[in-house]
Amino acid sequence: MPNIIEITDFHAPELDIYARYTEGQLLNRHEPEKGIFIAESPLVIGRALDGGCQPISILVEDRQVEHQAKEIIGRCDQICKNIPVFTAPFEVLTELTGFKLTRGLLCAMHRPPHPSVEQVCQNARRVAVLENVVNPTNVGAIFRSAAALNMDAVLLTEGCSDPLYRRAVRVSMGTVFQVPWTFLKPGIDLTEQLHELGFRTAAMALRDDSCRIDDPVLEELEKLAVVLGTEGEGLAADTISNCDYTVRIPMSHGVDSLNVAAASAVAFWQLGNRGK
Repeated sequence: MPNIIEITDFHAPELDIYARYTEGQLLNRHEPEKGIFIAESPLVIGRALDGGCQPISILVEDRQVEHQAKEIIGRCDQICKNIPVFTAPFEVLTELTGFKLTRGLLCAMHRPPHPSVEQVCQNARRVAVLENVVNPTNVGAIFRSAAALNMDAVLLTEGCSDPLYRRAVRVSMGTVFQVPWTFLKPGIDLTEQLHELGFRTAAMALRDDSCRIDDPVLEELEKLAVVLGTEGEGLAADTISNCDYTVRIPMSHGVDSLNVAAASAVAFWQLGNRGK
């Protein structure tokens, strides 16, 4: 049976992990094997459990324990016997930033170890590559598009926002647990890593020598990595130069580009359906 613990004070130490720890503290860079992330809402927590993530504790609105949170609490208790389930009235939990978006349920979970790039790409034919995408909202939205639009994996440079940051997980609707992902090896050119794994690389960028995203040549590629750059500045010049193709999305009404999350959805729809 889960260990139900009632909380009446927002400043209770049991709530520190949910209410007062920063993303940096949760990540625990000095001891990454002890890292934690927070999953929010029954849907997201369920997808995290489906992905093999291990729960640590649960925070739930007291009136949801026997309602929409009941199934998730039961699943977590099967994985981790006697799991602490902290319950509190809605009035206490509304002090948590964004609590209304959680549908009354949060779960602290162990961060899984990162697989190698080779493991993530082993059976992949279409991968998304993010270079220094720093906004967790954009990272989460890109993962959701990747899952929906036939990307087999996502690779990130070390300058990207972590996909397990709370906002990224929330925006992704838990798809960060459905699409294999990892960080690229630092200090090595990303295109070099991808070429070694047999991928041709397509940089999403605005250049005079770019090809349209619906160019038939791209359809015929057996393995393709779609490379997207940081908000505002886009991809680094060296990255574009080292990619096999520079690809643009045709625009109208004088608009020159899309937000990186919107551009990813267009790119994945067009390129992710190829070779399937």
